[in-house]
Amino acid sequence: MRKADGARRRIWEVDFLRGLSIILMVGYHLLFDLGEFRGIRRFLGFSTELSTIAWMVAHHFFAGLFVVLSGISSTLSRNNIRRGLRLLAVSFAVTAVTYLFDPSSAIYFGILQCLAVSMLIYGAAFKKAGPLACAAGGAIVIGLGAALRLLMRGVEVPFNWLMPFGITSPSFSSYDYFPLFPWFGIFLAGAALGKSVYAPKRSLIPWRLPESFINAAGRHSLLIYIFHQPVIMGVFYILGWMT
Repeated sequence: MRKADGARRRIWEVDFLRGLSIILMVGYHLLFDLGEFRGIRRFLGFSTELSTIAWMVAHHFFAGLFVVLSGISSTLSRNNIRRGLRLLAVSFAVTAVTYLFDPSSAIYFGILQCLAVSMLIYGAAFKKAGPLACAAGGAIVIGLGAALRLLMRGVEVPFNWLMPFGITSPSFSSYDYFPLFPWFGIFLAGAALGKSVYAPKRSLIPWRLPESFINAAGRHSLLIYIFHQPVIMGVFYILGWMT
C-alpha cells in the first residue's frame, strides 16, 4: 500500500515532461554521435548537423525544460543536500569515465554536476525561501550570466578553475557544459514554480494520461541519462561502427 500511495502522490505531468525531455536529449545525443563518429548526415529524416540555430534552440529548450523540472522537484524533496551529494558523486564518476574513454570528449561540469551543485545551494540557502525570493534569485543569476558573457568578450582567461561560473580559457573543451550562470537561475525559476503553483504538492490537472513509457522514463531519468551514451557506444561497437 505504501508503494501504491507513493505512486498516487507523484505529480504525473512532471514525470511526463521530465520523461519527454530526457527522451529528446537522448535523441539529440544519438544524432550527434552519428554525425561525429560515423559521418552520417541524416537519420530518420533528421539532420545530424547540430550547429544550426534551430538545433541549438532545440537543445537549450530540452535542457532548460529538464532543469526547470529539477527545480520543481527539489521543492518536493525532503533532503536536497543528500540528493545533491549523491548526484555530485555520480557526476564525478561520469567525468572520470568519459576522460578515460576519450580525454578530448570528457565532460567537465556537465548538466549532472550543475544540477548537483544547484541542489546543494538550494538546500542550503533557498529551502525556506518563498517563491518570490526564488524567482528574484533566478532572475539575478540569469542576468549575471548574460552580463558575464558580455564582460568576458575579448578577455582571455589562462585557467579553467572558474568553469562552474562560465569562465574558461580558450582551450577549454567539454562534451557537455552547463555553468551555474545562467543555469542555476533556471533551476531557481523551477523552484519558484514548485513553491507557488505546486505548493499543494499535487497535480494541477484533474485527469491523467494512461501510464506510458514516457512517464516511466521520467521516473528513471537519471539512470537513462547516465547509461544512454554507453549504450549508444556499445551498439556502435557491436555494429562495427567504431573500428
